[in-house]
Amino acid sequence: MRIIGLTGGIAAGKSTVSRRWAEHGAVVVDADRLARDAVAPGSPGLAQVAERFGPGVIAADGSLDRPALGAVVFADPVARRDLEAITHPEVWRLAQQAFDSAEAADPHAVVVYDVPLLAEARGSRPLRFDAVVVVDAPAAQRIERLVAHRGMARDEAERRVASQASDAERLALADHVVDATGTLEATIRSADAVWEQLTH
Repeated sequence: MRIIGLTGGIAAGKSTVSRRWAEHGAVVVDADRLARDAVAPGSPGLAQVAERFGPGVIAADGSLDRPALGAVVFADPVARRDLEAITHPEVWRLAQQAFDSAEAADPHAVVVYDVPLLAEARGSRPLRFDAVVVVDAPAAQRIERLVAHRGMARDEAERRVASQASDAERLALADHVVDATGTLEATIRSADAVWEQLTH
C-alpha cells in the first residue's frame, strides 16, 4: 500500500483532484469527513470541545454548532490552536483506522489522504506519506474563488485564507505539485500527469 498526502489551501481545487484520482482507482480518505466524525454527538472529541469552549458551541440537538465555534476560532488564534490540539490527534487516529482498512482490503492500494491542514497539523502526528502532493493556486486567486463561487464576503474569504498556512509553507512540503491556476480542464490534466508519476 502507498499513502499519498494531498493538500492545498481553501478553494485551491483539492477536491477536484481527489475526485479525479478516485476515478483512477485511488482510495480517498477525506480528513474533513474524519474531522466531522471526530466531533460527532457522543464522541470524546465533542466532549472536549464543549469543555474548552462552553455550552454555546453545542446545538440544541447535541451536535456541534459549527458556525458558533467558527466565529470563535477564526477570530482568535489561541482558540484555534486549542481546537486543533483536540481535533487533530483524533482525526489522525481515525485516518490510521481508514488506512488499515484499505490495506486489509487491498495490500496494493494507493490511498490518497485528502488533508487541507497538512502544513498546519504536521506536528500532531507522524508524517508517513510515500509522497506529498500540493494543489497550488495563489492566495489572491483562492480569495476570488471563495467570493465568486461560494458567495463568501471578501473580508471573510481573506480571513479564511489568512488563517491557513502560507502558499510557501505548503509548497515546502511538496514532492509533486498540481497546478490549479488555470481552467478546470487544465487542473485535471495536471492532476493526471502527477498521478502518472505517482503510480508508474
